[in-house]
Amino acid sequence: MKIALMDSGIGLLAAAAAVRRLRPDAALVLSSDPDGMPWGPRAPQDIVEHALAVARAAAAHRPDALIVACNTASVHALPALRAELEPGLPVIGTVPAIKPAAAGGGPVAIWATPATTGSPYQRGLIRDFAASADVTEVPCPGLADAVQEADQAAIDRAVAAAAALTPRDVRTVVLGCTHYELVSERIRAAVSARRGDLPPVILHGSAGAVAAQALRRVGEQPAPAAEPGTDLTVLLSGRESALPEPALSYAEGQLLIAVGELRRPLRGTSVRAEPG
Repeated sequence: MKIALMDSGIGLLAAAAAVRRLRPDAALVLSSDPDGMPWGPRAPQDIVEHALAVARAAAAHRPDALIVACNTASVHALPALRAELEPGLPVIGTVPAIKPAAAGGGPVAIWATPATTGSPYQRGLIRDFAASADVTEVPCPGLADAVQEADQAAIDRAVAAAAALTPRDVRTVVLGCTHYELVSERIRAAVSARRGDLPPVILHGSAGAVAAQALRRVGEQPAPAAEPGTDLTVLLSGRESALPEPALSYAEGQLLIAVGELRRPLRGTSVRAEPG
């Protein structure tokens, strides 16, 4: 079984690690777009074009499913991706975990990029799945970029700024950008510190849900005790490469290379992917 994941940057690591935990034997293709990121400020049609290029590079490696591990691409490009690739290649989008967060009761905060915060898309999810909940939308300027670059000081500043905008009584935080899941414990610590003697905050990400959905779409079951595989392919704007250095700063990146080192090209080499 081979699962491909796509994103503008390293936000796909969280979902890739979730797939690896469910099925250590699965081959992985990680396709991102460092030449074209960030996607958020781009016009919708421009996002679609970049997403299609990244998806085609992944599809050339003949995966059994493609996870769109990016909220921005899921909002703007999912219909185009499915129109081109399905039914031959199942495409799984990413949706912020607003529904399960609201089901838990209590006030909810949604941390997202400034472009997503207050957008019709996010407001629609709140209306559909959290209409009865007290929801606060929290913009997180600079956080995704800081995570992408593994800039620790910038991550701390962005997390602290977003925590300051999060009401003290919030019980649950939805991580509305896949990059944020890579620093989830730092987010939890910052928001929990603001809550003082109240119970620690609960975080809801999307990585586990999309990984499980990918397995369902290809008719596979979780097998966490399976023998680890070594097939890890990394595509950077279509070029086969090593995992980017910032990815190695996160536990998810370390998990992937722990079983994928044999498949990684030597640093400094690149191979142009065949067009899809």
